[in-house]
Amino acid sequence: KQWYQRRVAITAGIDVFCEKGVFGVESTKKILSAGKKHSWMINFHAEELSYLGGVEMGVELGSRAISHLEEVSSVGMDMMSQAGTVAVVLPTTALILQLKPPPVRTMLDKGVIVALGTDFNPNAYCVSMLTAMNLACVTFRMSLEEALVAATLNSAASLNRSHSHGSIEVGKVGDFVMFNVATWQHVIYNMMATDHISFVVKKGCVIRET
Repeated sequence: KQWYQRRVAITAGIDVFCEKGVFGVESTKKILSAGKKHSWMINFHAEELSYLGGVEMGVELGSRAISHLEEVSSVGMDMMSQAGTVAVVLPTTALILQLKPPPVRTMLDKGVIVALGTDFNPNAYCVSMLTAMNLACVTFRMSLEEALVAATLNSAASLNRSHSHGSIEVGKVGDFVMFNVATWQHVIYNMMATDHISFVVKKGCVIRET
């Protein structure tokens, strides 16, 4: 019991893979609702391989973010926009699994907050946000500016931390990377821009310098 109470106390969020053959909508709702009782942030997977209505259910539960969304409905996108639920899109997954890309341009046009991730796992073995940003521009038709914001400020928003992270502003945590490139656009254009990192700053202190 003490072990359980300690785990509950340090847990910040809850995730479920809402998909056919995994967890259905009702099972997902039951699990997420249990986490919500502990004030855990809801940030889960939905509508990747098939449409189940997981997004609509998640928005109604007050989800902070929902990931994948290749099969999201128009109604689901409208609900996410109205609720401020972050859409976490994962270009490496769509590419490697040869899925239909999520309708990112439609999401943006509807006012949905879009964040980017790598979906690092055995079937999308990518840890590079630079690659994710590049692919987002190529496969999702995002602009360079949209990809940059999606990978930084909006990604922080997906974790409910945009008030303290995700952009360089007075009063925010000083976490950033400095690149030695001609313009900031080259960070996205050059997927191997990690070769041009000058230094890495964590909480205002340089932790790596090249």
